[in-house]
Amino acid sequence: MKTDSTKKFIPVNIAVLTISDTRNESNDTSGNILVTKIKELGHAVVSKKILKDDKTDIKKTILAWCDEAVDIIISTGGTGLTGRDITIEALDEIKDKDIPGFGEIFRMLSYKTIGTSTIQSRAQGIICKGKYIFALPGSSGAVTDAWEGILKFQLDSRFQPCNFINIIPRLKEK
Repeated sequence: MKTDSTKKFIPVNIAVLTISDTRNESNDTSGNILVTKIKELGHAVVSKKILKDDKTDIKKTILAWCDEAVDIIISTGGTGLTGRDITIEALDEIKDKDIPGFGEIFRMLSYKTIGTSTIQSRAQGIICKGKYIFALPGSSGAVTDAWEGILKFQLDSRFQPCNFINIIPRLKEK
């Protein structure tokens, strides 16, 4: 994977959302990993929240962020198969477009780490109101895999041949 050091790094505003019935500020390992990695790359974390697995609250928070100066939302948790895992269902109700390759590549990377257990992940990328939203599983390993294998490249404006950052201005085109 190639980064063009002659190109300018473009920092963006990112919000982090942890979705869990059991996490709080003191034990939100995955959310904190994301915050650290986002800042290390050079982006700003403009908001961080922890919500229970509640579809209405998830949609309300994400839609509010979509109306603010947030460019990207990364969530962790609620992407599994249990009855309480409703992040994907919430996103399906508000999305404008899918980014199918995100989930596909995530599961390919995850397969190398956890084998066929990755089949239980519904990690997803979407576009909503001109904002990127990435829904990651709640485990710290999954968050690290997604960041190190996908997001740190696609959220770097210097990454070639293309990246998510450079097309942000075009996401709302009609």
